[in-house]
Amino acid sequence: MTEEVLSTPARLLAAAERLFLDRGAEQVSVRAINAEAGLNPGAVHYHFGSREGLIAALLEQELAPLWTDRLEIIARRSQGEGEPFEVGDLVAAIVEPFEELSRTEKGRMLCHLLARSALRTGRLVNVSTWFGAAPFEVMLGRALPHLSLREVAERWRLAFTLLLEVYGRTLAPAPAGAVALPETETVIVFITAGLTASARGFQPGTGSS
Repeated sequence: MTEEVLSTPARLLAAAERLFLDRGAEQVSVRAINAEAGLNPGAVHYHFGSREGLIAALLEQELAPLWTDRLEIIARRSQGEGEPFEVGDLVAAIVEPFEELSRTEKGRMLCHLLARSALRTGRLVNVSTWFGAAPFEVMLGRALPHLSLREVAERWRLAFTLLLEVYGRTLAPAPAGAVALPETETVIVFITAGLTASARGFQPGTGSS
């Protein structure tokens, strides 16, 4: 598809992606995105509300297709449909797309952008269901009924923060093999263990619960 037949929002998103890959998101201004798209200086704010709104739209456009189908299947399983629901399956459905993204320069840029946006504010603006914590907390609550709602929410926040730190680290232009990410299975097992750990109180100084 040529740029001439793209809608204005699509032109802005395409321009932002090009500039983020070329310069790094931190070095790209709204003015530069508007200019790259060949549009007037107010285009980003008119169509997305803010720079953060444009970034959220770009992340949703590029990342949602990687997660949506997998997570919808897991969500149905958590409601009793199909195979039994396992927390490890939910974790794998989240971690595996991150690993796939880490293999390419564009994917690493998107992971970095996601981490930079979500870790700073704790949320993304104007995004769909799977970019919020609620559906994950609901699924975990069903699987871990012995935990309080607060404990479930805190565990999920810790788990997702760790994933953002692992996969959203500083961009590296080298192939994914040089980024030294942990093995995918290690990440899945580690995150699953944290989410499903015993709810018994930890005793400081004992090293165990």
